[in-house]
Amino acid sequence: MYKNLRLLYITTKDLEEARTIGQKLVEQDLAACANILDGMESIYKWKGELQHDQECVLLIKTHYSRVKKVTRMIKDMHSYECPAIISLTITEDEGNQEYLEWLEKTSKQPFEM
Repeated sequence: MYKNLRLLYITTKDLEEARTIGQKLVEQDLAACANILDGMESIYKWKGELQHDQECVLLIKTHYSRVKKVTRMIKDMHSYECPAIISLTITEDEGNQEYLEWLEKTSKQPFEM
């Protein structure tokens, strides 16, 4: 029943950037919810150099029909050259069914493309 729900995992440079992006997506009805986890440490290689950074995780809950538009908006607003934006399917048979129902209803509201 809820196979069309997605969780987007995004990293941002800081709390302010995560709030700005998350708030805009929710205000424009492109996401039902945005969760922000501050204080994440990331270790990765970028352009051949080992990096250690403090980042912020932004989790966006939305409908699959919005993922492409949401991804474009995030890339337009994001400070990174190549932001991490990963779409994960929310499994329909696991979790709180009442919450999944709310998420499905909220994330399928009509919007302009």
